[in-house]
Amino acid sequence: MRQRLSLKFFFGYILTTIIGFLLIAVVGSHILDQTITNRAIDRMRTGCDLILSSYRTQTVGSIKELSSLDAQLDAISLFQNCDIWIIDQKNSVLTSSCRIQPAPSEIPEFDPTAGSSYLIGDFYGEYKEPVITVYTALSRSFQTYGYVLAHCTLNTIIQEREAILKVAYLTWIAITVLSALLLLLFHRLVTAPLQKIIKAASEYAAGNLTYKAAVHSHDEMGYLSDTLSYMSGKLNSIGEDQKRFVANVSHDFRSPLTSIKGYIEAMLDGTIPVEMQQKYLQIVLNETNRLTNLTQSLLTLNNFDTNGILLECSRFDINDVIRKILATFERRCQDKKICFYFTVPAKEVFVYADMGKIQQVLYNLIDNAINFSNPNSMIAITITTHHEKVFVSVKDSGIGIPKENLSKIWDRFYKTDTSRGKDKKGTGLGLSIVKEIIQAHNENIDVISTPGVGTEFVFSLPVSRID
Repeated sequence: MRQRLSLKFFFGYILTTIIGFLLIAVVGSHILDQTITNRAIDRMRTGCDLILSSYRTQTVGSIKELSSLDAQLDAISLFQNCDIWIIDQKNSVLTSSCRIQPAPSEIPEFDPTAGSSYLIGDFYGEYKEPVITVYTALSRSFQTYGYVLAHCTLNTIIQEREAILKVAYLTWIAITVLSALLLLLFHRLVTAPLQKIIKAASEYAAGNLTYKAAVHSHDEMGYLSDTLSYMSGKLNSIGEDQKRFVANVSHDFRSPLTSIKGYIEAMLDGTIPVEMQQKYLQIVLNETNRLTNLTQSLLTLNNFDTNGILLECSRFDINDVIRKILATFERRCQDKKICFYFTVPAKEVFVYADMGKIQQVLYNLIDNAINFSNPNSMIAITITTHHEKVFVSVKDSGIGIPKENLSKIWDRFYKTDTSRGKDKKGTGLGLSIVKEIIQAHNENIDVISTPGVGTEFVFSLPVSRID
């Protein structure tokens, strides 16, 4: 079963929350306890050292003369909230400042030479609750006269620790709540749109290319959704183009085949008399040639799609190529009373391209211009040069192309005359081949057209210079 990304994030959030709590409750509490305890010991030891320093500078005579230290003992005891005792070498308490409980007269079990500088416990049964005891030798002139003992209850340390842990827990709760809000925000901004995008992708994979992801954000998710929607639109358009392609191919093959079949059957069953068969055989031949041209065009485009266009570029005079192509249309132009107006910037204009492919481009463009030009009109062919480029223009004064159809003329089998009345001889593949060839040369071809005025095609070729 596929796991959802939101569940992974949710369980990761829960696991992180539990680990964070355990770190605070166990590890953090232990470290904090050790830190506060060591800090309390250091603080108490500092107090003992202050008393020792005062003893060395203020008292004279025996250790029993400690009245000058009473005020300091009271001040340190009050500040540190602890009991401070001063004992002699026989463990008798000489003076004290007590805030927890009164000091005993002596401590017989206490051994200051045991090696440890502090003790934790009830201090030989003298306290009802655990305390930390820190002691320092009271010495002067390299002679020990007694010891200073400081006692602080563990409750003080526990309360300090609990206060800090309370802040830590409150911080943990705040971070947990903030993380939950961030997780919800992440779900709203990332997971939920991603689920919509996944749903859309599944619909596209199932063939429903009209499905919309409905993600309207302006971030990467919105961009991804828009990209998928654009892709589905293009795929849907390609699907429609394929259907139209098949329909056009079927139409263009069915019409001549139907004519061929009808005329042959009519000749075989005697409907067409023998003396008229020559006329209809010519029609059959024309329809056969049309099928041949259509098949050749399809093979040409298929070769372009499969292997790309292999160019055999060379240096040639584009003027000479155009003149020869115009000569092949002389008879058709005479029948339709169309004249050519050929303008060149120089006697010779050399380009570097595949001459055979460019001849095919020019033939298709001029053939279209003748087909769609009105009788008694003119076709202008103009060559200009600019910035190492040669621009070839083929302009007719025919029916023109509607603005909404200009972007479609490069589609295969597209014909501007949807009724196919004026362009029955065309295959609808000529301009597709033209564009493929020009793009293979890394050049551009553009079209400008005004209905009722005419159409102009302009394409570019690189200039060829003699080194």
